[in-house]
Order: sequence, then structure tokens, then C-alpha cells
Amino acid sequence: MLLKDKNALVYGAGGIGRAVALGFAREGATVHLASRTPARLEAVAAEVREAGGTVSTAVVDALDETAVDAHAEAVAKEAGSVDVCINLVSVGDVQGTPLAEMTLSDFEAPVHNAVRTTFLTSKAAARHMIRQKSGVLLTFGGVGDPMHDYFIGGFQVALSAVDMLRKQFAAELGPHGVRVVGLKTGGIPESIPEGFEGRDELVASLVEPTMLGRTATYEDVGNAAAFAASDRAASITASELNITCGAIVD
Repeated sequence: MLLKDKNALVYGAGGIGRAVALGFAREGATVHLASRTPARLEAVAAEVREAGGTVSTAVVDALDETAVDAHAEAVAKEAGSVDVCINLVSVGDVQGTPLAEMTLSDFEAPVHNAVRTTFLTSKAAARHMIRQKSGVLLTFGGVGDPMHDYFIGGFQVALSAVDMLRKQFAAELGPHGVRVVGLKTGGIPESIPEGFEGRDELVASLVEPTMLGRTATYEDVGNAAAFAASDRAASITASELNITCGAIVD
């Protein structure tokens, strides 16, 4: 098991948060799952337990500094360590509207939220990792080219800002034995709701540029996250794992 005896903080219980929680649990980590939505939080926790994993839950607003700090402190005190942290909360992005027609508030919401929540959760976990002289911070999203046939508002700008934050954390935390790794996908069709207008066309546009003729799945993301957080990836920091199936060439 790649993450046996590790304590992993996962913020966000949506589709990707669920996948990463399950991936960590499969590899032996104790998952400390946090979300603003109690029903979703408990549903994912139930899945982890049914699969044989160990999970604790907490209702936390990952945009609230006091709440985030208290959660990380509680995990460190009760579990003994904070070994992995990943933030997968929704950032309030508005998609489908051209920038020229978008309001300022809709544009800047994901940028503000993504940078704020990533900073807060990473900082809270990093304080414990520095004391331990070990740990892994993971980010999700990465930098990619603009889409030609779909309007994503401020979302890619937000991901780019988080990517720079990842590099800055890596530079500062490396001397303390803490790694910071990004996970970069080219879009995950499973995350697009059934019945979403233009879904088939959007999925096709995600698959078409890949070299493998498919995109990453939720399970792929969970597996990649578990590997990145494990000692098998001990030499990887300040870098991204490219799981775009060849859609983006590094």
C-alpha cells in the first residue's frame, strides 16, 4: 500500500474529491475529508468505508481561515501527523459566457476563491509538515491553452494562479522536506452533468486532441494523486503529473 499509515486531508467532496478520497483510501491512507455540504460529505465517507477504507469527516468552509486552521490542527492532534493535503473544492466558476459579455464578479470569483482556498489549506497543512520535516501538498488543474470552442470565463486564469502558488510553496517548503506536486488534466467528462446543454460536443472536444483517444477518468485522477503523494514519487516536487492522455504535450 503506497500510503499506509499516512493521514491525508481532502477538501471537497464533489466528483474529483470523491475520486481522490477513494484513491488515497485504497492505498492505505486515513482520509480526513472536509466539505461545506454535510450530505455529500457523508455520502463519500460511506463509499470509502464500504470499500474498506478509513475516513473521518468535518464540515469545513475551506474559504474560512479560522475553520481551516482549526481542522488541520485537530487532525494533527488526534491522528498524530498531517502527511498529505489536497484542495478540490468548487470555486464558483461561471462557464459558457464569453469574456466580452461576462460581469466582473463572475470573472473574478473563481480567481479569488481558488487562490484563497488553496493558500489557506496549503498553509495550514504546511505548518505541521514543516515540524514533521515531511509531507506532500497536491494541487489540481494546471496550466493549459485556451479552449477554441468553449468559454470558460476566469476558470483557467484561476488554475494558472494556483499553479504559480504551487511553485512558490515548493520553493519555500523544499528545504523542510515537503514536496508540492500538481495534477494536470485536460478535462474529465464524468464531471459534466448529464443533460448539460452541448455535453456531447464538449466531451468530443476534450477527447479529440488526446493521443490515447480518451480522457482521464475519475479513477485515473485518484490513482495519480495516490502515487504523487507516496514515497514512490519522492524525487518529484515543483512539477506536475500530466494526466491529459496526450492532449497537452510538455
